[in-house]
Amino acid sequence: MILDLYYAKRFFQWFLVIAAVLMSLVMLIDLSEQFRRFDGQDLQFGQLLELTLLNTPAALNEFLPLIMILTTIVLYVGMARSSELVVTRALGRSGIRALLPPVVVALILGGLAVSTLNPIVAATTNRFDSLSESYRRTGGPAAVSLSGEGLWLRQGGQNGQSVIHAANYRGDAENLFLYDVSILTYTPDGGPTRRTIAAEARLDGEDWVLRDAKVWQLIVGVNPERSAKSYDELRLPTTLTNERIRDTLGYAEGISIYELPQTIKSLSEAGFSTTRFQVWLQVELARPLFLVAMVLVGAAFTMRHTRLGGTGIAVLTSVLLGFALYFVHNFARILGENGQIPILLAAWAPPVASILLTMGLLLHAEDG
Repeated sequence: MILDLYYAKRFFQWFLVIAAVLMSLVMLIDLSEQFRRFDGQDLQFGQLLELTLLNTPAALNEFLPLIMILTTIVLYVGMARSSELVVTRALGRSGIRALLPPVVVALILGGLAVSTLNPIVAATTNRFDSLSESYRRTGGPAAVSLSGEGLWLRQGGQNGQSVIHAANYRGDAENLFLYDVSILTYTPDGGPTRRTIAAEARLDGEDWVLRDAKVWQLIVGVNPERSAKSYDELRLPTTLTNERIRDTLGYAEGISIYELPQTIKSLSEAGFSTTRFQVWLQVELARPLFLVAMVLVGAAFTMRHTRLGGTGIAVLTSVLLGFALYFVHNFARILGENGQIPILLAAWAPPVASILLTMGLLLHAEDG
């Protein structure tokens, strides 16, 4: 037990060190990127730093597999150079058994990433997107949101903001159609000024093209129905784009894992596609296993005495294999999102296959 705690403590210490160093570099790079993005805006350093800090949890969540494999490599290369692994084996403990503490720590960290870091990433990502849009647009942010009640959009401009609701939508690579559309337009000071309903709406360049539309002017003391007008076709300017809406319709990263099951259920009942959300949920649940796979990849080539030589090649092989498994993991996820392979296979097969592969390498190299 003392030896297990020692291994676990060393692994966790190196994890903190490598995570701190890597995140510091990522924050510096991201801060310079924020300076570049908002070069033409009159923003203070504190606002740019806030954007960088909001982006940091998402970066940490993305870099976790890399941090895990680097931690494992640093730990076992150091222990091989100090002959601690040799002493461990001399005590009668196999190399496979010595892997148990880092694997347990990786499982715990993976569980924390899913249960704690994921909701933080969802909240900070949404806040980052909101602030970025508000800094880049003078009339307020444009936003897209899916719920069980349909599709909600918000667009801003010099003349105020508009809130758009659609009961359903249909889209392809070129066009996006909204059905049973309701648009409420507000003045810059926040008061409602116009209500518009339409049977169908589609994006055409920088305009919404509404079919079978009816418009009510909302003026205090005036009956809106008296001034209501009907149109076979009506064009309204917009700041939204086809690409922005399509990307957001499948954007699951801004939703907490605790909200995903209900979101999937609500969207399914409303007739929306939920494949991407289901894949994202399963991928997040499988994250602890994938982090364990990264630990095993790092250990498979570095749990050897340095007197055998080839340490540099072993480290390079571990890193390259880790990147290869990460690529396969993301590729399988894309196939699952496109419906080309089953969702469970896309999420769980890469980490399980990675664990089996690396365990085979470790058993082949293990001498006792």
